[in-house]
Amino acid sequence: MTNPILVTGAAGGPQGSTGRHIANLLLERGVQVRALVHKLDARSDSLRERGVKVVEGDLLDPASIRSALRGIKRAYFTYPVADGLLEATAIFATAARDAGTELVVNNSQFQGTPEAPSFRNLQHRLADRIFDWAEVGAVHLQAPPYYENVRALVSRSVSEKDTVFLPWGDGRAVFPLVGAEDVARVAATLLANPGTPSRKVYELIGEVPTVNEIVEILGRVLNRPIRYVQITDEQWAEAVKDRLNPHALDHLSHLWQYFRSGIPKGAEGYHITDAVRVVTGKDPLTLEQFFRSDAETFGGRAA
Repeated sequence: MTNPILVTGAAGGPQGSTGRHIANLLLERGVQVRALVHKLDARSDSLRERGVKVVEGDLLDPASIRSALRGIKRAYFTYPVADGLLEATAIFATAARDAGTELVVNNSQFQGTPEAPSFRNLQHRLADRIFDWAEVGAVHLQAPPYYENVRALVSRSVSEKDTVFLPWGDGRAVFPLVGAEDVARVAATLLANPGTPSRKVYELIGEVPTVNEIVEILGRVLNRPIRYVQITDEQWAEAVKDRLNPHALDHLSHLWQYFRSGIPKGAEGYHITDAVRVVTGKDPLTLEQFFRSDAETFGGRAA
């Protein structure tokens, strides 16, 4: 493959960092990478030292996106949980169409529900359509919350108090989850392999545990009892308001409300999908494997 692959979000963020994982996976395959980063810092320096062409730009700035996509045939698009998703999608899709881009792997959200659980989820459903209308060979990775999101939500309270404090209902609610690394492996494989992907949509679900099962798995990994304490939406919002922007807080608050009132365990509903194995040839990472690989974050070692 002679043309570089453009990867947005390549510098990585505080949680899933799919862009960073994808850049690394493509480099391991010997693929040229052009990384779009929001600002130049130590993270972008690290990419440049590995042979990545780093370009500074803003997904809400049409001029910088047109420049970043010049000569690009394949690209990965992701946008943080913040205001501006639809604007960024329209800008990127327009620039990709003008540049003759043939494949855009779009990091979307899980859509296997009759209605959108949150306004952010609705935006993702609309963003998918924008990419389709642009005719840039868009492939949508529709993923539920990441294991990394669970870690960010509970690591401090588990480390300090052996307790999970969340507004997730009485413990029986089912939460579809997937590892960000699996999302990245699927994206990197689709981007690096020649030819057209066999699907336009890949639903990526690696686990469908109940809240009680999530806590039980974590306790088993850490070899100590972990409690789940249900709190109110208001208590949770107050606890995290300084760490989340208003857009993310609204999205997650509505997501928790939707999942905890949703389909009980064992009913026809959420299920592990085959997309990770179909694309990568490997089974998705389990939640237990993820917890074991990161046990120190929760104040212990895997048993």
